[in-house]
Amino acid sequence: MKKIILAIALIAPLASCTQTERGAGIGAASGAIIGGVATGNVRGAAVGAAVGGVAGALIGNSQERSGYCVYRDRYGRTYEARCR
Repeated sequence: MKKIILAIALIAPLASCTQTERGAGIGAASGAIIGGVATGNVRGAAVGAAVGGVAGALIGNSQERSGYCVYRDRYGRTYEARCR
């Protein structure tokens, strides 16, 4: 029962966040876990959290603009345009 209450207490604040904030939070948490497990130290977890947070924010930001998609050109650059 305590675990369920703790999980709800940690997840509930995300309900009032924007897609960008939610993506950054989930990305940072996932990145920290993956980085910590992969390297076995705190430095790896910190780097994973930073990379995951930025990636999650970018993905969340692209979800905020309804009707727009993120595309990649032949040079590897990303841009947003109306979905086809």
